[in-house]
Amino acid sequence: MQNMYYIGLDVHKRTISYCVKDASGAIHAEGTIPATCFDLDRWMKTLPQPWTAAMEATVFTGWIYDHSPPHAAALKVAHPLLLRAIAAAKKKNDRIDASKICDCLRCDFLPECYMASTAIRERRRTLRYRNLLVRQMVQMKNKIGMLLMEAGVSYNKQRLHKAGYFRGLLATNPDIDEGLGSLLRLCRETVVRLQKTESALVRSLERDSLLMDRVERLMTIPAVGPITALTWALEVGEVQRFSSIKKAISYCGLCGEEKSSADTVQRTPLSKQRNKHLQTTLIEAAKMAPRNSPELAMLYNKEKQKGNANRATLAVARKLVAYLMAVDRGQRNFQVMETNNCIAA
Repeated sequence: MQNMYYIGLDVHKRTISYCVKDASGAIHAEGTIPATCFDLDRWMKTLPQPWTAAMEATVFTGWIYDHSPPHAAALKVAHPLLLRAIAAAKKKNDRIDASKICDCLRCDFLPECYMASTAIRERRRTLRYRNLLVRQMVQMKNKIGMLLMEAGVSYNKQRLHKAGYFRGLLATNPDIDEGLGSLLRLCRETVVRLQKTESALVRSLERDSLLMDRVERLMTIPAVGPITALTWALEVGEVQRFSSIKKAISYCGLCGEEKSSADTVQRTPLSKQRNKHLQTTLIEAAKMAPRNSPELAMLYNKEKQKGNANRATLAVARKLVAYLMAVDRGQRNFQVMETNNCIAA
């Protein structure tokens, strides 16, 4: 039986520090390589076999994770906030960090985190790029209004971004000079271009064979549209990784941290350790949900009577998470059971 070699990787934008150890902890090799696909492939071919590696979850993790299967027996990704040995270290540099990651892997102390498949991560990248386009679109629309206000031009806020009204405003309003008009037309053209690109990206994801059936099932839930369904499917990945609804709610950032000591229990505001994309999308969906579902409207009104509308929205968002998990796990459409007046999926 061959001895397994363990490798710790400390990944940065330009370089990757590595430390190779055997099962006894003896250092076999350590050093630094450039953070490029070519250099990584060439380095992995020189490693002794078999080997397994570990690294922290960063923005650079994905491409390294995709390059390892032909060479590595396994590649694990660690949760950076749970690597106490590195976070609390008094002396910290790339070489030491790589060695500590290697030791955590070798001793089976590595706090491993979930890594979605390459196909899901590629489509997730597309959806997040769509979110960027939406933010830029909103900025351009706000800029149009700001330019008009700076020139003292009155306009109908509800109709400003409709094509016919906008053209008429530029053609008939004497307060809009040539310079201002050119800027307004440029902003409008940018908004239209962003809208077309955003719509094309959403359509491509909705028609994707990997997501189509799953998204259609999720959209049977009241108040869940294509963006909410796509965000859930791509940000969650495999729903089976959540053993309970509470863990899914925590991952979505819809609950606060709990700090308890003796008989004192304190709940903090919403935790910053969350998937911000899911949190934003679910809260936006929860604000519209009471209009589309009597059950969610009843829940919202019940929570709002306690005196806080924001908490009522969070309660609806948590219920949406329960619905999404039920439909996703059961792989069947959402249904309302009228016989016993309860919800089932």
